[in-house]
Amino acid sequence: MEVSPHTHSLTHRSWLEKKAAAIPLLTPYRTGGGELELAHRVVLAPLTRQRSPGNLPQPHAAVYYAQRATAGGMLITEATGVSAAAQGHRPTPGVWTDEQVEAWRPIVDAVHTKGAVIFCQLWHVGRVVGALRPDGTRAETVPVSSTGRPIATPRMNDGVEEEFATPRRLAVEEIAGVLDDFRRAARNAVYAGFDGVEIHGAHGYLVEQFLKDSTNDRDEEYGGSLENRCRFVLEVVTAVADEIGGRRVGVRLSPFADYMDCHDSDPHALALLMATKLNNVPGGILYLHMVEPRMARANGRRVVPKRLRPYREAFGGTFIAAGGYDREGNKVVGEGYADLVAFGRLFLANPGLPKRFELDAELNKYNRATFYTSDPVVGYTDYPFLG
Repeated sequence: MEVSPHTHSLTHRSWLEKKAAAIPLLTPYRTGGGELELAHRVVLAPLTRQRSPGNLPQPHAAVYYAQRATAGGMLITEATGVSAAAQGHRPTPGVWTDEQVEAWRPIVDAVHTKGAVIFCQLWHVGRVVGALRPDGTRAETVPVSSTGRPIATPRMNDGVEEEFATPRRLAVEEIAGVLDDFRRAARNAVYAGFDGVEIHGAHGYLVEQFLKDSTNDRDEEYGGSLENRCRFVLEVVTAVADEIGGRRVGVRLSPFADYMDCHDSDPHALALLMATKLNNVPGGILYLHMVEPRMARANGRRVVPKRLRPYREAFGGTFIAAGGYDREGNKVVGEGYADLVAFGRLFLANPGLPKRFELDAELNKYNRATFYTSDPVVGYTDYPFLG
């Protein structure tokens, strides 16, 4: 008996659906209000790429993000400055000017054409600013922070050791201006076509400088107690939610991280309070994106500690876990530990990552040396797809 091509197609699709169902990362996900309707749970994590000269997104970014976009997939952009004063890495994009908004549009359109959603990560670096200009002269603009203390450990910038600038403590009366910067950036991101924004509250930048007790030495309403240290980020999130709607807003936190001399004496209490408090933002926010503690080693291999469950249970919305995951992401989704899993370096090196997971194919290795080069192709859009 002949089998029609249509019947064969249905049989093949049914086989693929069954195969995907056996791979938790490839199962569909939908938020309760339908804001996100995803075909799989593999999320592109925000990755600073430093390929935006003059803080202007470039056409090659459309190729980069479209390569990693799939129908029903979700991407989060590289950290994107909310103002000129928020910048600390020279060739990184912003979203505070009309020119930047127009430059983002074709990038967002390229992702939407592939059927994916894309969120813009909003960023203020605070005190993470080098002490020198590109020409080697000392910078005149003094960065702001929760503290007046600089980062003690120099960083390498283009192969040269560079000290960090000494920041100025942000005055209480200036905080409203920073909130306005986040509002404007969120509004501009929506104008550019983004599906939402993510507040960057991780990895030692301004929001985390307020959150953690190693960098918050204030003695007024934004410092001291844990409740007070959380005040700034909650005001930022509320301001952005008021501007574009809370169901377009996510927050990224790294309570266990120690970047840029930014750490906390009780990260568990910090994470639990933030996960709980974010439920109280008027109208609610869409998701909480949290970074695992540093990876450990067991039986000769790296393992993810998986210590985020208390915060996943405390937060009422979508929960995204990040931090060194590979195919183990299947286990955490299958166990209900996270709704979605964000992949950084692995997704960078494997633009077709969901397909590789589906076929259990070998994964490309990433090249750390090209993470932050300015080349628009090398280490950016030249990682090979399957076949």
